[in-house]
Amino acid sequence: MTRTIESMPRFALSTGPLPTTLLALACGALTVLGFAPFSWFFVPVIALAGLNLSLANALPRSGFWRGWLFGLGLLGFGVFWIRISLNEFGNMDAWVAHLLTALFIGSMALYYGLTGWLFRRLDQGPQWAGPLLLLPGLYVLFEWLRGWLFTGFPWLNLGYTQIEGPLAGYAPLLGVYGVSLLVMLSGGLLWGLIYWSGRGRLATGIGLILLWLGGVGLQQVQWTRPAGPAFTASLLQANIPQSVKWAPDAGLMIARDYLELTREHLDADLIIWPETALPNYLHQVRDALILPLAARAREEGAEILLGIPVMDESTGRYYNGLLSIGSREDLYAKRHLVPFGEFMPLKQWLGPLVRLFEVPMSDFSHGTHERPLLEVGERLAGASICYEDAFPTEVVQALPEAQFLVNVSNDAWFGDSLAPHQHLEIARMRALENGRFLLRATNTGISAVIDEKGRLIATLGSFVRGGVSAEVQPRAGTTPFVLVRNWLAIGLASAMVVAGVLVGRLTRQDNRVETGG
Repeated sequence: MTRTIESMPRFALSTGPLPTTLLALACGALTVLGFAPFSWFFVPVIALAGLNLSLANALPRSGFWRGWLFGLGLLGFGVFWIRISLNEFGNMDAWVAHLLTALFIGSMALYYGLTGWLFRRLDQGPQWAGPLLLLPGLYVLFEWLRGWLFTGFPWLNLGYTQIEGPLAGYAPLLGVYGVSLLVMLSGGLLWGLIYWSGRGRLATGIGLILLWLGGVGLQQVQWTRPAGPAFTASLLQANIPQSVKWAPDAGLMIARDYLELTREHLDADLIIWPETALPNYLHQVRDALILPLAARAREEGAEILLGIPVMDESTGRYYNGLLSIGSREDLYAKRHLVPFGEFMPLKQWLGPLVRLFEVPMSDFSHGTHERPLLEVGERLAGASICYEDAFPTEVVQALPEAQFLVNVSNDAWFGDSLAPHQHLEIARMRALENGRFLLRATNTGISAVIDEKGRLIATLGSFVRGGVSAEVQPRAGTTPFVLVRNWLAIGLASAMVVAGVLVGRLTRQDNRVETGG
């Protein structure tokens, strides 16, 4: 089958380079509406159909710039809140914070530029191979690469947009990257439905319907099972302003706030304080606060989890810790730290740049736990601290032993922005992938109890002081994702790229035979 002008999308031929280029930027920005707090899960599919239109027939160089502009629109509107932590809490001048945020966004958008460039380099087959094989596969491979290269930035993965939609049903099988792949495929199918004709249009329409109906069906499957009696969990949120939290004289006031909230929720079986709820090191407050609190918890038959910095006095190293007290004591130290927020990468080479970051407690050491498991009384919990829950293969390491998941966070760094909503959405996907309840306690919100289907059971909004309680059902068993992790999704994406390339080669060979070349 030759790729003639008549076979190409008619609208792509009638638009000039400037409108098509601006379309890529607009589609990236529009995709943000698929993420929380908007959660319009159908919008990214429409936006990705537009991305296919923007890239159709483009030269590789144009493909790079259009892909980069798509990423610029997505990240520019989606994560510009990074500048809040740099300016308001990192003590940077506003212009420096904005400049560094823009540079970061521009550099992360390169992943999308490379996607567009490689797509246009490889797309030599029939018109269906690009939007249905090559572009979905390449997009997800680069999204996955962005999630771990240079410690990773796995934010705004397309799969998160579907937590409220039918495609979420695939998450326990394929994980967030697999759902991203299906969103990209849906965008390609929608593009074909609009711009193709005849049997091609019919096939894409049927494919789109079946894909989404499959997600609805999978949402009815119970991948895991109850394990033992339910218990009551209370999540405490003292709403301590970030500007106050690390003040030298704030420790006593903060401790009093959390002790008061704890007394109000002592009827719960498990009480959770957020990340670094106490600004003091564990050894500084053990005798005066931790031991009496543990004794009171034992009297009430409760367990308490609390975030606290932990110093190894023999080495001087300190860790971002999650401490379990009550009937027994256990400690988990954060393993995946945030660059420039919790540790300074390339400290010896960056020199003056490092001194721009005046972030409190910004030189943590990495925890050494092989697996993120924490003993909470007689139960095992899968522990993650803040940013760690954005890495699916790190959270899944707690399975199958963990009966529920816990995440403690402090999203106060990002103020009243999209970030807390997006972070909650990420936590919901982890619960769904692993088939476990996830308990999320935060300093200023949004705290939430999430069930094994990723549904919000109870929440406490941003900048509210108080606690939220709900019944939690421990669970056992594994979802398919726990067994295959990201490898099935990445394998499918890779296979789609290979298939797209092979289809292109076979098409070129057929054309040469037909023309006698």
